[in-house]
Amino acid sequence: MSVTKTEGRGPPVKGIELYSGTYFGACALGGVIACGPTHTAVTPLDLVKCRRQVDPKIYSSNVSAWRSIYAKEGLRGVFFGWGPTFVGYSLQGGGKYGFYESFKYLYGEKLFPNMNKTVVFLGASASAEFLADLALCPFEAIKVRMQTTLPPFAGSLREGWGKVVEKEGIAGLYKGLYPLWGRQIPYTMVKFATFETTVAYIYKTLGKPKETYSKLQQTGVSFLGGYIAGIGCAVISHPADVMVSKLNSDRQAGESAGKAMSRIYGNIGFRGLWNGLPVRIFMIGTLTAFQWLIYDSFKVYLGLPTTGGH
Repeated sequence: MSVTKTEGRGPPVKGIELYSGTYFGACALGGVIACGPTHTAVTPLDLVKCRRQVDPKIYSSNVSAWRSIYAKEGLRGVFFGWGPTFVGYSLQGGGKYGFYESFKYLYGEKLFPNMNKTVVFLGASASAEFLADLALCPFEAIKVRMQTTLPPFAGSLREGWGKVVEKEGIAGLYKGLYPLWGRQIPYTMVKFATFETTVAYIYKTLGKPKETYSKLQQTGVSFLGGYIAGIGCAVISHPADVMVSKLNSDRQAGESAGKAMSRIYGNIGFRGLWNGLPVRIFMIGTLTAFQWLIYDSFKVYLGLPTTGGH
């Protein structure tokens, strides 16, 4: 196995050269593993959140919602929409983490080596999410339609894809792209910049260099930093999340995105943009924490350093 070292980046790394094509590919694979299964695991929370965003009166509480769904449809009903969730967020996770590491290196090491680190984190994460959402959008559109219509728009990813394309063409899969960017780009900027800053602050507070701690301790820091970042992500992106749900379920044929958002906002008002926030804080906080834990654990497995704290 080869041993390589990059400029000013700590001890040598065995096997995979830092900032090589293989390294960025490994980061993308780590993103797939971190995001696809975790988003799928919280499908029950996402299902109820989406339905309550579209119709706040549909359930009296989250617990009553799960009881009602389980009584009528069983466990399959509670996890309804898991197919497009798994595929969409696996693809998005690969793009998000892979492109983030690529842009962070490009901006911070090559183009703007003297730039403030937080600005680099923000720019790299925004660029990465912009591209990753192109892969996510079709699957998010199908997922939301499946989860927010009763009876369901479709019973599976394949059926939903066919119905949308038949009636609206490929463009129908991307009609929620702008609000998705509006939700996901600020979300990801907060996710990565807050995580990196939090992890650096934790190590500074502990008073010893990151490398002096065990890999288990380092991934524990990743989990804590991820949870803190997730809370911020949930709050800053929630209004756009509500709008994405509304647009995919209630946008009229031929209606522009701007006109549809204006009409929807007129119906729900500012307060309506915050429907389901407590559930989303719990969901996104937990989700983000485990994503960073899984991602950095995968990097450790490959012999790579954990993210942040340099």
